[in-house]
This record gives sequence, C-alpha cells and structure tokens, in this order.
Amino acid sequence: MMPLPIHEMFFMFAALLTGAALFGAIAARMGIPSVIGELAAGIILGPSLLGWVEPIPTLKALAAIGITLLLFEVGMDTDLRRMARAGSKPIVVASAGFLLPFILGYACAAWLFGLPTTTSLFIGGTLTATSIGITVRVLADLGRKDSPEAQIVIAAAVLDDLFGVIALAFLYQIAVTGNATASSLAGVGIYIILFMVLAPIAAKLIAWAIEALDRRSASPGMLLMLVVGLILTFSALAHAVGAPEIMGGFAAGLALGHAFRVRLPRQVPALLRLPLNRALAENPELSRRVEKQMRPLIHLFAPIFFVLVGVTMDLRQIPWESTSMWALFGTLLAVAILGKWLAGFVVAEPRLRQHAIGISLIPRGEVGLIFAQLGASYGLLNGATYAALLLVIILTTFLPPFALKAFYTRWGAQPALAQQSKLHSGE
Repeated sequence: MMPLPIHEMFFMFAALLTGAALFGAIAARMGIPSVIGELAAGIILGPSLLGWVEPIPTLKALAAIGITLLLFEVGMDTDLRRMARAGSKPIVVASAGFLLPFILGYACAAWLFGLPTTTSLFIGGTLTATSIGITVRVLADLGRKDSPEAQIVIAAAVLDDLFGVIALAFLYQIAVTGNATASSLAGVGIYIILFMVLAPIAAKLIAWAIEALDRRSASPGMLLMLVVGLILTFSALAHAVGAPEIMGGFAAGLALGHAFRVRLPRQVPALLRLPLNRALAENPELSRRVEKQMRPLIHLFAPIFFVLVGVTMDLRQIPWESTSMWALFGTLLAVAILGKWLAGFVVAEPRLRQHAIGISLIPRGEVGLIFAQLGASYGLLNGATYAALLLVIILTTFLPPFALKAFYTRWGAQPALAQQSKLHSGE
C-alpha cells in the first residue's frame, strides 16, 4: 500500500475535526449527547457514504491517543476511596456483564445457528465488550459522571476491559495456534493485574519528579509535554504486558488525580519513609494544573476516536438481503442488550439505579470492533456473520446514549433515585 500524500492526509484530518465539531454541536443543540454526533460524522464522512475519510494508520494512531487521553481524564476523576466504598459491587457487575453475554452469545451461535465452536466463541467474546470511552463520554454529557451509579459503571467497565483482554488473548491463541494453554492465559492475567497495581504507584513517583523539574524550568510547556510523555509511556508498557493501551492512560490518570495517595507499610525503613510519603501524598495543586493544561488537548484528540469508530463502521459490508444474517442479527442484538442490562440487577441498589447501570454497560464501540475484526481477519467469521456482528455493534453503540438520555429525562437524577431507595427500604 502506497503511503498517502500529505495533502490528502491533511484533508482527511481537517474533515474529521470539522465533522466532529459540527455534528457534535448539532447533536448537543438537539439535546442529544455530542458523542452521537461524532459517531454519525464518522459514518457520513467514511466509506459508508461520502468516502472522504479512511481509517488510515495515522488517523488510527491519533484516535488511539485520543481514547488514551480520555481514559487519563477518567482516571484523574476517579475517586478510589469512593469506589472502595462501593465494595464488591463493580466486581460483581463486571463479572455478570462479562459472563452473561459470553455464555448467551456462544449458546445462541452454536446451538441455534449451528456455527463452529471457534466462531461461536468469537461471537460470545465480541458481545462481552463494554466501550468505557463511549460510556464515560455519555455520562459526562448528561452530567452524571460523578453519580453513584457512574462510579460502579466506570469501575465495572475497567474490569470488563481486563476480562475482555484475557478473553481476547485466549481467542487469539485459538485463532493462531488452534489451542491455548492454561499457563499462558494465567501469565497474561497475572501481568495485567500486577501492572494495574504497580503502575499508578510508579506514575505517582514520576509525577513528583515531573513537578520538581517543572518548578525549575522556564519552559511554559514543560509540564504538559512531560505528562503526555508519561501517559504514552505507560500506555506502551500496558501493551507490553498484554493489557489494552488505554489501561496505561487510566493508571497515569489515577496517579495524578485529586484523591490518589499511597500508604506505605510499616516495614519501610524510617529513612525512606519521609521522602516517599512526600512523593506519594496527595497533591491537589499539581492535579489542578495538569487538569487545566490537559483539558484542551483531550477536547482535541478524544473526538477523533469517536469519529473514527463511525468511519470503521462500513455499512456497505452488510448484506441487507440475507435472511439468515437478519435472524442472527436479531438474536445477537437481544443477547447483547439483555446480557449487559441484566448485569445491573445483580447488585443491591435502588431499582432505578440498577436500570442506569445496566443501560450504561451496553455500548460496544471500539472494543467490540477489535474482537469482530480479529475474527474476520483470521477467517473465523464469514461475510454474513461479520455483518450481523457489525450491525449489533453499531446499534449497541448508537442506541444506549439515547436510552440514557431518555432515562434521566424521565426519572431525573439523584432525587428520584433516592426516593426509589426509600421506597425499597420501606421508609
């Protein structure tokens, strides 16, 4: 493939940014979450309609930076102490949100449609995905990113991504080698867990050094450049241990957040305790400065990701006349929605909050596309099966934001949830 001329790449980039801005603004003006406008811009500008924008490697790299920066912002806004107070609820929700779609998707594909085992496993794996980027963006657009249900959803979506990565590693080994060993899967899981535990601590120490350098520097862009370098480095490290790159951005965001601190064990020598406590303590001033300088960068790059998701959804690949494709699509769509929606009901929360959690977990977005495209690239999904999955991913990406918007418009925010809680408690 010949490299794209620079002027054509500039045109694509300009069309992408302009489309994201205009369609996002139109959606917001209509009372729709702006992410819907950005996804629609991708479908209009991409091969489905106008064909002005293609998912070329340069744009994919910019989109990857965008979603990584968005997850950095999510990490900064994540209050671990508040999440800890939620206890095991995110783990329970994530487990249900992973297992229900996987089991139901596999069973329907294998037993109802007679598809091969490996194909059925890829279908089940695709349906486990939750696009944390889309979910967080929608909750933010609705002003609910700091709500109790959002804290559960964000934590569950992060865990869902980790489960999905392990499942993807398993399916990848099956696709490439025909089998997968328990030891290799265990190794991937251990590496990911260690990374998510150790990376925020390491990032916190590096952030302390970054602040010290910034205080002594006359360069106005020192802090911004070093923080972006930190995010990209940890994203690369996440990939190296088998985790999604976005987990590196999330870990760096946790470390630089307002409420992140590390308590040293008593076994640490007193000589090291004082400087380490200083480096690992909360630093609200640094968090505010990083947040202020990073926000314009996030607003520039994050929409690129959402538009490119729309570009990747090529509607021309769907054989609209195939009845078997429509039957598979309808079945998988029901599984995709019910599997995630029911996951909201496995925790003891007010009924309305359970609905909000379940609906928030439905978007598949880029994570589902990764599963589906991997299966198609290894010949495990034929044209009709891939088209059915693609259509499911499209609808489960587009519909939940409307459903959440309608839900909060109908029931309001915290007062309604609190009132429902009182009704359930019998007060």
